[in-house]
Amino acid sequence: MIARLVGKLAETTADSAILDVNGVGYLVQASARTLDALGPVGGDVTILTELQVREDGWTLFGFGSTGEREAFRQLTSVQGVGGRVALAILSVLDPGELAAAVSSGDKAMVARANGVGPKLAQRIVNELAGKLGSPALAGTIGASAPRGGAAADALSALANLGFKPAEASAAVAAANEELGADATLDALVRLALKKAAR
Repeated sequence: MIARLVGKLAETTADSAILDVNGVGYLVQASARTLDALGPVGGDVTILTELQVREDGWTLFGFGSTGEREAFRQLTSVQGVGGRVALAILSVLDPGELAAAVSSGDKAMVARANGVGPKLAQRIVNELAGKLGSPALAGTIGASAPRGGAAADALSALANLGFKPAEASAAVAAANEELGADATLDALVRLALKKAAR
């Protein structure tokens, strides 16, 4: 299982990116939201991934946050929702907006995505009810995953301590924002733990 890639952004298209990881180019399908957040070609990138293995091939999907990856996993658990349709939904709605749409039964909001008709939108709303967390957490669910360095290590540390991915990502993102890009791993983990405990 490939859970994360750290490398240089080699190329982007409308729906994918190629990451150069020590000379190996990984083709990663991603939402428009994640692709926009990657930055310029040639820059350092950390991207969370989900590998889907099917009879006709392997597909690597990439995400800018743990919340987005979790929403993708929930979406693809719904019959009729493949990886590309899930990414289309996440291009239109961030994980918090998706949780809000599902909890309020707003199938029209979900149907805004390409390839999602009214029947499929209704099925998504029905099947994911109660599975995406509280829409009150909308601001934290979609918190951007740290791009690398101490922030990525802090995220890993919180995950190893048993925090859910969305909680860990939100806490580390908040700590990283407060302490700045030059924060040490120790300082980030301490502040993230305080924020996660609130």
